[in-house]
Amino acid sequence: MDPYRKYFSAKQLQELVEMQPNWGVNVLNVGHNIHPANTNYPDKNHPNSYFFNWKKGRILKEYQLVFIAEGRGTFQTEHFGEVPITPGSVFLLFPNTWHTFKPLKDYGWEEYWVGFNGPYAEYLMNQECFNPNFPLIHMGFNFEFLDIFTRLLETLKGEGIAYCQIASCLTIQLLGLTYAAALLKESPQNRKEHIINNIRFKMHDNLEKNIALDDLAAQHNVSYTWFRKAFKEVIGSSPGQYLLNLKLEKTCKMLKETDLTVSEIAFATGFTSEYHFSRIFKKKLKMAPSVYKRCP
Repeated sequence: MDPYRKYFSAKQLQELVEMQPNWGVNVLNVGHNIHPANTNYPDKNHPNSYFFNWKKGRILKEYQLVFIAEGRGTFQTEHFGEVPITPGSVFLLFPNTWHTFKPLKDYGWEEYWVGFNGPYAEYLMNQECFNPNFPLIHMGFNFEFLDIFTRLLETLKGEGIAYCQIASCLTIQLLGLTYAAALLKESPQNRKEHIINNIRFKMHDNLEKNIALDDLAAQHNVSYTWFRKAFKEVIGSSPGQYLLNLKLEKTCKMLKETDLTVSEIAFATGFTSEYHFSRIFKKKLKMAPSVYKRCP
């Protein structure tokens, strides 16, 4: 998914708060950023009230949930000493609480975040597992979590019907999964599971590209033969079939929810041609993409 961020103005936020129904969770900002190694952090494309540097840190008036998908870094608050951040980490930022964070210069990182407030948000964040003294939670690879974050970004980018209510519900779902992760405390993964789950994450996050599976294996310093066997043992299907199913799920969603043509959807999901996409779609779903799009 390409980098994207959105900050609502004070006027927009007031209009959103007045919309009915109001679920009590107001989304104030959202973003996805890929920050390369050996560059200054954060970039300067943020409002002044959100910009900060590592030494000075910042204090927000809202809650934020930050998910680090890839890379490594460090995080600290006034209640919580400096700790390392690894892929799959979620950290929670609380209103009026000083904090600072950054990727390690040699690694960079990929981050997702959502800022929010509201009466129901206040209730949720006052639950025992959401503690400003222990704001770091390890989510690990969780497809549902990543999918919800992606839908949240797409919802706010598109601003379709009832988009603010949908965004509120998606944020509540993110908090629910984070709460569950805090309660369950993900069991340690062995090396094989760790590698396969990292590769799964890459697949989910790069569906629009024509991903070469042997390149994914090479990026994780394993042979394709090892990768294919390990993937099937951990996931239960071959990596090629898994990736194809992901692409088809995405195309089905786009056919129903967008006005893009079949050709545009094919290229947006990494298929080499409309013909190739249509042939596979018809084989798997027993109907042409154009027919599926017209179905109620």
